Amino acid sequence: MSQNIDAARLTVMLNDLRLPAIKQDWSSFAERADRESWPAARFLATLAEHEIAERDRRRLARHLAEAQLLPGKTIDSFDFDVVPMISKARVMAICAGDSWIDKGANLILIGGPGGGKTHLVSAIGLALVENGWRVMFARTSDLVQRLQVARRELALEAAIHRLDRFDLLILDDLAYVSKDQAETSVLFELISARYERRSTAITANQPFGAWGKVFPDPAMTLAAVDRLVHHATIFETNVDSYRRRAALERKQKSAGRSQSHATIKELDAVSLPDNQAET
Repeated sequence: MSQNIDAARLTVMLNDLRLPAIKQDWSSFAERADRESWPAARFLATLAEHEIAERDRRRLARHLAEAQLLPGKTIDSFDFDVVPMISKARVMAICAGDSWIDKGANLILIGGPGGGKTHLVSAIGLALVENGWRVMFARTSDLVQRLQVARRELALEAAIHRLDRFDLLILDDLAYVSKDQAETSVLFELISARYERRSTAITANQPFGAWGKVFPDPAMTLAAVDRLVHHATIFETNVDSYRRRAALERKQKSAGRSQSHATIKELDAVSLPDNQAET
């Protein structure tokens, strides 16, 4: 099949047609087709399937890169036994995305530090990307700072509009936004702009009643909570800190052995954000 083909001209044509996978691999498929006496229809279908599969792979790679999700955080690595109040079946339904993302509904995870909120929301984000949705993960304070810069440059509306390309925007550690009018106002504008249009996921260490620590204006607090919870799934992770438990277990295992490195003397003083790595 391949011996009468002008390979150089075919490469140019496939490039013009924007079929990079076929351009790269057609010759190996042609050799196999010759060897196994494939019908022309099978050869053509195989090339088309290969191009589609490669496009899906490249699209997934792009979406994973832009999502900026935390590495290693998957549904399989999340210990549901530690947080029995969260149903794995319910989480798996959320991971499909069809029943809520296309409606602009929200996801809210509330609980103390170390309860697995950030792991779970990042794992959900990964599953959604794998299912074809576009996701972006950001620490709330970092994103707010970027939006403040956009406001100073008179480009806040455009910056918020660019976030519309994400079906789900994950805002991690809401409580770590400083109680500053400039910061909280851009956060409120973001929440309002996405309301009933695009989905937002929030992790927070405090219950809704304590969100006045984030939004200095009580009216703004009520309005933000109202918009977020109107169409929302809410998970509460009221469990002891996973990092605290893990540190205690390590301490117990090392009891009686000589210490080769510094240890934490007062474990009760440790309080880390959910997505801060242990050191």
